Amino acid sequence: MPQPPPPSRRRSAYPLRAQSTPAQHEDGSTDQPCLLERAQLHAVPSTLLIPLAARAHGGRYFAWLACQDAVATKLLAELGADVNAYLDDLPTVLNVLWRTRAIKEVGRAFFADHPQALGVNLGCGLTHHFQWLDAGANHWLDADLPEVMALREQLLPLCCPRARHAQVDLTQPGWWKRLGLPTKTDAQPVLLVCEGVLMYLQPAQVHAVLAEFAQCAPAGSRMVLDVLTRQAVGRASANASVGLTGAEFCWGVGRMAELEQVHPRLALLREQSVSECYGWTGIALDMLWRPWLGAPLYGMATLGVEDGSA
Repeated sequence: MPQPPPPSRRRSAYPLRAQSTPAQHEDGSTDQPCLLERAQLHAVPSTLLIPLAARAHGGRYFAWLACQDAVATKLLAELGADVNAYLDDLPTVLNVLWRTRAIKEVGRAFFADHPQALGVNLGCGLTHHFQWLDAGANHWLDADLPEVMALREQLLPLCCPRARHAQVDLTQPGWWKRLGLPTKTDAQPVLLVCEGVLMYLQPAQVHAVLAEFAQCAPAGSRMVLDVLTRQAVGRASANASVGLTGAEFCWGVGRMAELEQVHPRLALLREQSVSECYGWTGIALDMLWRPWLGAPLYGMATLGVEDGSA
């Protein structure tokens, strides 16, 4: 896991107490650490606040992308988090709202075709995609690192019998089997959502995740993920939101086609660039930069698993 920069260079999006014991007032009462402080999330898991803030309040800045997140505002209040610094980073707020819309589109189309299938949010943080993608008969699994799931279980209890929680570490091979996901011999395909996760892993780890998906998933399965250009690797401090957390970008793509080259069963079904949010100017700039960047500055990809050699 990337190490945060020295304290003198790092700002925190929520106040961390310096003292080891809660402050005591004259009346004998004490200031108890907020729930977020007690969770003691490290750099990468702490990035879960970024999409939570954008989905809770981003609609005030980008009304046409407002995602109507029914739970995010409530969660922020329960966490005791000050997310104003994240909301000052309007490009990242836009990115999150745009990718939320993209995930909704992929998810709704998938469950329209497979109404009883399973959706899985890998590295779910405190995102609640099932509020939008519950089609009435489908199933949903939210999975993340143990410390994140401990926080999630306090704040987001399971909403129905068709939903469940699990712990997962995507850097450890065998996660597909440990999560009990359907195999390629089963009839029902699976939808995987993997947002704000893979760019923090090493390239070999990302390739292993994609290869395990391709190797194990039933034909017709989908994975929707976000990607950065490889030029962004090692430059997380330049991002006004991620730079607050101490996390680092470790993986990016030189070309979007690299994603499907990881395994013969993978196919790149759709690629999108956030530049589309900026109209013709953004699209023109994306076309201008693409020969140098090789990929969008920030984009989304939908991968499919097709029948073929395994």
